[in-house]
Formats: sequence, C-alpha cells, structure tokens
Amino acid sequence: MGTYGYAAPESFNQQNDVYGFGVVMLELLTGKPVLDTSRPTREQDLVEWAKPYLASKRGVLKIFDARIKGQYSVAAARKAANLANQCLSAEPELRPKMNEVVKELEHAAPGIR
Repeated sequence: MGTYGYAAPESFNQQNDVYGFGVVMLELLTGKPVLDTSRPTREQDLVEWAKPYLASKRGVLKIFDARIKGQYSVAAARKAANLANQCLSAEPELRPKMNEVVKELEHAAPGIR
C-alpha cells in the first residue's frame, strides 16, 4: 500500500505521486525524516507537524533546515514551501499536476544558490 508517510491518505491515483513528492520536498526543506519516533509525539509525523508552518508567511522560515540557510532567497523559500503545501493538500483535486510542479520549481530556481 506504499511506504508510510509518503503515500497519500486516499487510494492510489495520479495525485498520490504529487503528495509523495510534497513529502520529499518537505524532507529536503526541513532536513527532517518523514517519521521520527525520537521526537515529541506531536512532532513525530513531519507532514502534520509542518502543515501549520507551511501555511504561515513568517512561520515557514522557522522550519527550514539551518544547514541550507543563506543558500536561497526568502522569496524562493516561500515559493518552495507553498508548493510543498499545495502538493500535500488533503483534497487530491486541489493538488497541482506534476507539470505545474516542474514549472513552479523552475520559477523558484533563480532564487536558489
């Protein structure tokens, strides 16, 4: 049925891959694994922990991996976080298509060193 944390909660379809990509993006942005049982209970599931931060303009930068600080513009960081948030939408029909994801990443790329 898929690897825990990467598979979308609904049945498999095209948008499920978009959800999984959103999880991978979130891991890259935060430097945290999708599941970490060594963290406090409310922080063990990366997606659930990060969702409130992804929805906040100010909060989003707080969850970025400190090891990549200075390698991106604030605008690029917000674009990447917004894209990850869209990919992780609970409503599959609200998730972008992968070709749209690619375009957004290309758009954000100039702000990344």
